[in-house]
Amino acid sequence: MPILDLDPIRDAWSSLAAGYDRIVTPTHLWLGHEALRRAGLAPGMSFLDVACGTGALSLPAARLGARVTAIDVSPAMVERLKARARQEGYENLTARVMNGCALQLDDDTFDMTGSQYGVMLFPDPIAGLAEMVRVTRPGGTVVVITLGLPEEVDVIRFMMDAIQAAVPAFPDLPRDPPPLPFQLARPNKLRHRLITAGLRDVRVERVTERLGFATGQALWDWLMSSNPIPGQLVADLSQQQQARVLEELDARLRERAGRDASAVLTGRVNIGIGTKRG
Repeated sequence: MPILDLDPIRDAWSSLAAGYDRIVTPTHLWLGHEALRRAGLAPGMSFLDVACGTGALSLPAARLGARVTAIDVSPAMVERLKARARQEGYENLTARVMNGCALQLDDDTFDMTGSQYGVMLFPDPIAGLAEMVRVTRPGGTVVVITLGLPEEVDVIRFMMDAIQAAVPAFPDLPRDPPPLPFQLARPNKLRHRLITAGLRDVRVERVTERLGFATGQALWDWLMSSNPIPGQLVADLSQQQQARVLEELDARLRERAGRDASAVLTGRVNIGIGTKRG
């Protein structure tokens, strides 16, 4: 099997760290808390957050009183999470730079292991899930949060509709295989992957995420900061075409908002939860 070059992945995520921390993480904190509540995280439990970003899952875990270890391939993300933890006074949270597909951690270590919008973006999610299960103690819990299908996620539909209105020849998102954010989007597929990785009593619960945007620029900035793929998608658009996309986004958001100051965009989210076999 060829060795994956992590440098481009690390660099891409590090380049987004400032915007991700400022724009994206605050919108996902509620989801992290909700997933951990459903998974049963309790004070004193040891918890590992894989592909932690700047803490949308780690910080809620620390607030719930868990002993948190957070890992991410991007040093910039890790440093920003450390800064957040210091600012909020969480001495029960440590963060390290590490490859989620090759965890430098012992087997059977954590009471619960989680990943929010992380493993779904791995080039090899099967390896990432296997590592999560490996480091979880027998009888412990694994929780994985992923996006639903593209047609269930308004931010994607709005962006693609606006791009194709501005650039009619722009291709649709591929379906087979889908873009990385959607490789675990189908609940049945996520459930199958978790069972195959070594979990029992697997369930996939669905929740709705709600994000508010007042302008097309705000939606554009959120998407471009959320992961490297949207930026790659529009990299070849001219400045004029990008300006046209923003106009289209503004119009669509105004229509959705009606008399409100901002438009609420919804998205279906999968929360996969399972127990490691003994």
